[in-house]
Amino acid sequence: MSYHKRNSYFRSLVAGTETKIPLANGKYVTAINFDNAATTPPLCSILKEIAQFSPWYASVHRGKGYKSILTSEYYENSRDVVRKFVKADKSDAVIFTKNTTESINMLAYALVNQSEQQVVLSTYMEHLANDMPWRDKFMLDYITLTKSGRLSLQDLESKLQAYENRVKLVTVAGASNVTGYVNPINKIARLAHQYGAKILVDGAQWVPHMPVDMKPVNSPEHIDYLVFSAHKMYAPFGTGVLIGPKETFEKAVPVYQGGGAVGLVSHQTIEWDNPPAKYEAGTPNMMGVLALTTAMDTLSKLDLNIIYQHERELIGYAINGLSTIPGITLYSMGNNSEERVSLISFALEGLHHSQIAEILSQEAGIAVRNGLFCAHPYVASLLNVSTEEINYYQTHEDKTIPGLVRISFGLYNTMREIDVFLNLLSHIATQRQYYARKYGYVIARCNTGQTKEYPYC
Repeated sequence: MSYHKRNSYFRSLVAGTETKIPLANGKYVTAINFDNAATTPPLCSILKEIAQFSPWYASVHRGKGYKSILTSEYYENSRDVVRKFVKADKSDAVIFTKNTTESINMLAYALVNQSEQQVVLSTYMEHLANDMPWRDKFMLDYITLTKSGRLSLQDLESKLQAYENRVKLVTVAGASNVTGYVNPINKIARLAHQYGAKILVDGAQWVPHMPVDMKPVNSPEHIDYLVFSAHKMYAPFGTGVLIGPKETFEKAVPVYQGGGAVGLVSHQTIEWDNPPAKYEAGTPNMMGVLALTTAMDTLSKLDLNIIYQHERELIGYAINGLSTIPGITLYSMGNNSEERVSLISFALEGLHHSQIAEILSQEAGIAVRNGLFCAHPYVASLLNVSTEEINYYQTHEDKTIPGLVRISFGLYNTMREIDVFLNLLSHIATQRQYYARKYGYVIARCNTGQTKEYPYC
């Protein structure tokens, strides 16, 4: 299939690709969404499946009625769909959560105090969701980065050796939400297991873009724990996934407690249900799980290898175009031979990141992300922002915080959309003073601290 036919077909599968939105001048244009790393639009197949299933929807595990039994069976069978999609071991528990952040927090609570190994190794490139939950529960150390912003495997091994088998977990992003780098997960898993540690992979930016194989439990490259979110893989309605060994969850007391997580309870005793039910208190989000499994079915039929190559073409095209624009700095773009997902962060000299995002939106209907992307230490490192400067920004609300602009593509984006983006950005680069004056109010409002009115601040 040619690029144009494939692109047209991909766009037909996603809701909202032809939605018209207003510009600052009152004209309407087709919206261009380059903010897919935050949240993707829904697949049409999901909306259709939700509509078809809705008449049969009932409570999960709560009744003997036909609809309840049907709903419960679908819900439980969905775990096998998830397991197959990421090639999880059949012995692993598949727990449904709200999102990646909740999954990591739940795992952190489950792992704490289960053994004498109380060291967790995170990295300097992590999303805050894979950093903050570990801080108050374990001795936390960070794997350093190379000059190009990549993970240092040499530092990882040095730290594993230095802690002398006291490392409980190595927790790392499958792909960075700032640079798009895909980490060498198989190598990291080998090193972690060699020194008696387990590995958690934050798959939020990884699972939606390329095939993932957790490997069998007896493989040295086995991924012990995997987390990801449905809303980043074209499936709305708020579902996340936490996958890991059942024994982890059998030993621990769950964060959320109540109906659905227990067998028989008295005022004196609690009989916990077996995992995964033990970790899914309350009424499960059946529609969210249905959306997730439908997305997995659709993406599998499309072939994630094809999607990955298609998105590589898009990000390569965008990076080549950005590289020609004067004043643009690309952050850790690597080279075309490196594995990466379809996002890149950049800065334009003379304009604040909030201004650039505002201009792209108001002048051409292009949605991008700007700021620190909930990966504050990583972006600060890339921008060479010192600890003293961070402290200054934390204590001076009238100062604008540094950051970057991020573009991120989904399977439905096109090179034509990228051309619109590059042409406008090139114009902005040559007319920086004009745009700085026109959109200076963004900075002015940011300086007043009115972040509720102006979320770009």
